[in-house]
Amino acid sequence: MTGVPSLFPTFSEALRVYLRIGLLSFGGPAGQIALMHRELVEERGWVSEEDYLHALNFCHLLPGPEAQQLATWIGWRLHGWLGGMAAGLLFVIPGALVILALSMLYTLAADLAWFTALFLGIKAAVLAIVVQALLRIGGRALNSRFKQGLAMAAFIGLFLLDLPFPLIVLGAGAIGMIVAAMRPEWLALKPASGTVAHGPAPWAGSLKAIAIWGVIWAAPMVLVAATLGTDHVLWDVGKFFSQLAVVTFGGAYAVLAYMAQEAVQGFGWLQPGEMADGLGLAESTPGPLIMVTQFVGYLAAFRAPEPFTPLVAGLIGAGLTTWVTFAPCFLWIFTFAPWIDRLGNAARLKGGLAAVTAAVVGVIANLTVWFVLHVLFARVGEADVGALRLYTPDWATFDWRAGVLAALSCALVFGAKWSILQVLAVAALGGLILGLTV
Repeated sequence: MTGVPSLFPTFSEALRVYLRIGLLSFGGPAGQIALMHRELVEERGWVSEEDYLHALNFCHLLPGPEAQQLATWIGWRLHGWLGGMAAGLLFVIPGALVILALSMLYTLAADLAWFTALFLGIKAAVLAIVVQALLRIGGRALNSRFKQGLAMAAFIGLFLLDLPFPLIVLGAGAIGMIVAAMRPEWLALKPASGTVAHGPAPWAGSLKAIAIWGVIWAAPMVLVAATLGTDHVLWDVGKFFSQLAVVTFGGAYAVLAYMAQEAVQGFGWLQPGEMADGLGLAESTPGPLIMVTQFVGYLAAFRAPEPFTPLVAGLIGAGLTTWVTFAPCFLWIFTFAPWIDRLGNAARLKGGLAAVTAAVVGVIANLTVWFVLHVLFARVGEADVGALRLYTPDWATFDWRAGVLAALSCALVFGAKWSILQVLAVAALGGLILGLTV
């Protein structure tokens, strides 16, 4: 069946697609979720639309990067634990290697003109890709007036009222469960699919996953404590990012302020401008945006290297940070994956998850607007007007080069229908030209 998508891919076929996704997963969670949907649902049909959205809903309820967890779930669904490991790792490794290389380059030559120019174009392209992803996901998820209202309320709550993300998610879930019991048509809920899981509840598999991945998560921390002690910077790095992995609901932006405050003011690992540089690197590379933690871990260890050399300490710090950031993600997915289908036919839970999906569209819209402001303006302040929090861009810092490249990228994405890789390449070249000549 050459050229015909297989509904039952071999492990090697799946590996090639996972690697492709890992290499092309630019654009933050919105772009990554849209990319996986196109590759795995639309083009190959390996996962159904309903299962994909249901798993996505569930991943939004877990701490950590939802796109990476969704990739892990898809791998688990197709080939068990081995598939989940492969999909999850290949989603992370390409971006981790790029961030590591850029972190090393950053400490060697932080002021490279071509480096800045290249990222000027890439960030402009990512802006267009994120807008496209928002429109695609919103078009699919907001299939009722009530869901559209939830998305708008979530956007207002985050963008204008500065409400905490967990409150938005929990509030939407509670509303959805109530509405599912009283007015299920408001959420456009489909009747049960008839695929209710039978047999005993999968407690044994979940407990096994908790035990195995709990040990994996803790292993490097035990090694650091035994060899370097709990007063070493690597212990602080591992402990801090382990704690962050548990509270990272809503993606990197949801905890970015807290992480920056602790890394800059609490531990003194970075300067404020360096935190912004790290975010720019993470925004411009494949993989989850939370990969900015690796940049922080590298610099923290690089600047307090004893008893290692700075380079070796930086490498260990980056590796430890990545380990304690993503090991918990595998724990969550392998623990709860066997329950997703079983829970999928619970009407109230389906209503709660459907409402969460609608609210998350508002969350992505909030992040999209935030990203647009910070790509086009060098300085963006905040002003409180009564109960409202308003962003106030400094119009004198408008970057017309970013505006031109963003407009070009939008034309290529929406008009010419170019692929992500093609748009990134053209925008990067444009960034080099404008950044080095203007």
